[in-house]
Amino acid sequence: MKKHQLVFWILVADLLWCALAFIAAAALRYGANWPPDPRFWDALLPFLEVTWAIWGLLSVGFQLDGFRGGWRFATTVFQLFLAVSCTMAALLAAAYLNQRYVSRLALGYLGVLLFAGFIAIRYLTYAVLRSRYKAGRFKRAVVLGTGRVARELATKIERHPEILCKVVGFLHLESLPVELPRECQKADAAVPVSTLGVLDLLTEQGVDELIIALPLSGFPEVLNLAGRCREIGIMVGVVPQPYELYLSRPNLLDLDGLPVLHFHTPSTSTLFELYKRVADVGLSTTLIFATAPVMIPVAAWLSWRTGRVFRKETRCGLHGKAFSMLRLNVDRPPKNGARLEKLLDRLSLTEMPQLWNVLRGDMSLVGPRPEPPDRVQHYSDWQRQRLSVKPGITGLAQVHGVRERHSSEEKARFDLQYILNSSPAADISLLLQTFWTILVRFVRPVKQRRSKPVDFFPTLVFSEPQFFEGRLTDAHSTQSSAD
Repeated sequence: MKKHQLVFWILVADLLWCALAFIAAAALRYGANWPPDPRFWDALLPFLEVTWAIWGLLSVGFQLDGFRGGWRFATTVFQLFLAVSCTMAALLAAAYLNQRYVSRLALGYLGVLLFAGFIAIRYLTYAVLRSRYKAGRFKRAVVLGTGRVARELATKIERHPEILCKVVGFLHLESLPVELPRECQKADAAVPVSTLGVLDLLTEQGVDELIIALPLSGFPEVLNLAGRCREIGIMVGVVPQPYELYLSRPNLLDLDGLPVLHFHTPSTSTLFELYKRVADVGLSTTLIFATAPVMIPVAAWLSWRTGRVFRKETRCGLHGKAFSMLRLNVDRPPKNGARLEKLLDRLSLTEMPQLWNVLRGDMSLVGPRPEPPDRVQHYSDWQRQRLSVKPGITGLAQVHGVRERHSSEEKARFDLQYILNSSPAADISLLLQTFWTILVRFVRPVKQRRSKPVDFFPTLVFSEPQFFEGRLTDAHSTQSSAD
């Protein structure tokens, strides 16, 4: 099933559940008096139609299928929470404008049922997809390329179970030692494979798709390999280069069979920037007053213990401009510190002084985490796009567990995704996810997670670049590569 078909059937299931939730809410409300007067159903139908219309618009506009940006249960829950809240607010407004009596208890039941049902639909969909993976019912893909683009591609495919695809190996362009996963540790090194046997090996391993992730994807030998793969039924995909155009929205134009990709750089509207600034000032002020009963005693304790409450760290903000970011004077991680220092670090309360940076306009509540100048000066053009917006106290990378100790490339992967899809709803969802993450961290201390390697079959390595350039055409084509 293709992704757009999956999205369609999730929406159909949502709309059916809306009707069932209305009936269930009425049954819970009226209990022994069920079924209610027939006139009740006549009054109910307009509200059901309004719910269908609102939920359809929200689902299409905000992609509420649960797989946008990769499957993550917590993200799905908070996105649905916001969408259901908007739907219930619209129903209350419709009831008020229509001047019809609607049981508030029934609406309360309806909201809970809608929220629970939508979550169940998505989790059930995810469970079905995982069962298909366990049964081996997915496309097996091999990536031609081993650089950053290839790694990024494999990571994104792994985070999207709905496409039913799994990267099972890479085709290398040079003979480099490769660390193999457990299932291939019997081999001492990467397995050199003659280009003459590439197609045979792809067929033997049951590969369904070859994805080209090379800067020179138009190289004649690569084109010949792609053509031969298509002839034997292996699908071919191409990642457009240069990948530094990441922060853009591609549109495909078909000119009589000639594909042309248009890249449109997203721009934030003045209204969104105004909203973001107002929200930053309002929420930061609220949080400062709300946390004052906790932060004032902590500040007094730090002053007594270390002689200084805050520390300033130089960070790079919007367009790389340096500013002084505030933190509580606590080491990260605390070294032989008191339990209170460890607790402050675990709950990220050491970052609370950055609310002052938000009020000053150096930072925002949500955005890429700022990094020191010594890291920023080594940014690639791809990573430098993180500096196109204000840095934030929290962001998409942080709710996925990527923190300061991780590499700039890992952060850029999530931060650029946030910049490309930034919206008020996304900011609110990320703030809710941050509070949830801190709560979970308080209840259950964070354990270091090992990143799971992509499953490989014995890595394909062209033994010599010169051999690849000279022999691949001869092996897989009966005509000159110049044709």
